[in-house]
Amino acid sequence: MHDLDLHLMFELGLILVMIAAGITAIAKKFKKPYPIALVIVGTIIGLVNIPVLEPLKQLITQGEVFHFVIITLFLPSLLGEAALKLPFSHLRENKNPIIALAFGGTLLSFVIIGFLAIWLLNFSIPAAFVFGALMSATDPVSVLSIFKSVSVNKRLATVIEGESLFNDGLAVVFFKISAFYLLTYIELGIEGAVLGLWEFIKVISLGLIIGGALGYGFSHLTKYFDDYPLEIIFSMILFYGSFLLAESVHASGVIAVVVAALILGNYGAKIGMSPTTKLNINNFWDVAALLANSLVFLMVGLEITRINLADKWGVIVLAIVIVLFARSFAVYISFLFIKNFPNSWKHIINWGGLKGSLSIALVLSLPRDFVGREEILILAFSVVLFSLVVQGLSIKPLLTFLGENKKEEGYVVYEELIARGHRFETAISEINKVKKNLFITETVSNEIVNQYQQELVKLQSEMELLFQKYPELKVKQQTILQKHSLYAQHEAIEILLKEDIISNEVAAKEHDQITNNLVKLEESH
Repeated sequence: MHDLDLHLMFELGLILVMIAAGITAIAKKFKKPYPIALVIVGTIIGLVNIPVLEPLKQLITQGEVFHFVIITLFLPSLLGEAALKLPFSHLRENKNPIIALAFGGTLLSFVIIGFLAIWLLNFSIPAAFVFGALMSATDPVSVLSIFKSVSVNKRLATVIEGESLFNDGLAVVFFKISAFYLLTYIELGIEGAVLGLWEFIKVISLGLIIGGALGYGFSHLTKYFDDYPLEIIFSMILFYGSFLLAESVHASGVIAVVVAALILGNYGAKIGMSPTTKLNINNFWDVAALLANSLVFLMVGLEITRINLADKWGVIVLAIVIVLFARSFAVYISFLFIKNFPNSWKHIINWGGLKGSLSIALVLSLPRDFVGREEILILAFSVVLFSLVVQGLSIKPLLTFLGENKKEEGYVVYEELIARGHRFETAISEINKVKKNLFITETVSNEIVNQYQQELVKLQSEMELLFQKYPELKVKQQTILQKHSLYAQHEAIEILLKEDIISNEVAAKEHDQITNNLVKLEESH
């Protein structure tokens, strides 16, 4: 038997992390959506022969490896991180559109794509509905990363995130039923329909029960500890434990994780977490999610290059059209009975229903002897690539076209005043530095400095008037000052501790107070 070279695997993993981190850093620096950049670069790396990266490509593009990394390793952490920080109040306020999309929209999309795949793509019944399930799962990571960079309405972002959390769970259930039980249910007729409905209810209900029970249990466990490193470990056990336990009893692992994380992040945070723990647990999962997302999208790019598109362009275009049509129909029908929801938001949600790594991981998990597997693989990969690159890159222009990324009223004037003020302050600082170095007299320099200072006085007056008209702008500036002052206080305590002027106990107490104030500041804005 060929020995598994763990040292080589670690090296390859580290190379993957380095590439993903580098691309993510560059994309963030230029304020571009990093998931799309990773997919594009991953595709280029996959197509170009780079000898150093060949072992990495061979490892990652193994179906079993990709499926394990995406589904078992990363999916629980990504779902857990998103649900952990989603307030119940936001879900409750937007429950109608979220339920309509996650349940009604997913079911409609699944059925429409399934029947159209039978009619237009000549798929068998199981293959058609497997494809329908794969293409009903949305992946909002790219869209949400764009929304964060352009300050889109929080309610809209909540609806998209809420849809995806529950939509993924339903899509996975539809996938498993279609791949393994659908023909049997069809042959049994009415009895089969009842069995299929029971299987669906059982899988969803067990996921809800397992996630709810574990989330409740771990929430109470946190009451007995005020130790954030230990509580972070508890959250890891909860996310992965609920997922694996649910999967082991053929329930929905996705729904179990989402429910468990929602309970821990809301109920658990309220009864058992100090502000310090909340801040640190959120920071930990921020890092974990960034790492997971970066690796996932780079791997998607590498994996996509495995497909052979020769002579398949016609059917690929047809598949893309089917998926886009089904998504549009599902979204607009789902919103027929939802009142007070802007039409522009419906268009954004429709076009923003991106497909991603979950779809690819699921199709790779199909048995090798599944009839139509290769055709589904080609079409699924092609739709995901189109979705991430074409739809992902066009979301921002769509937001601009629909006027959904406009700055709040008064903000443009505020930014102009800030920019001018910064210019004048920098000019005065530079004059004083040059004056000292070149021995320029006070008479010469004061005349120029006074001009800038007069401009600054005017700016201060304009800013005060702006604050009176738009008080929220003043609050923003106060928040920035408060944050920086708290960071400075934290650093001051660190210096006293390092100089052995105060004890560890006093430093810990002071740090806790500072952290509590930071958390309150975050929660109030």
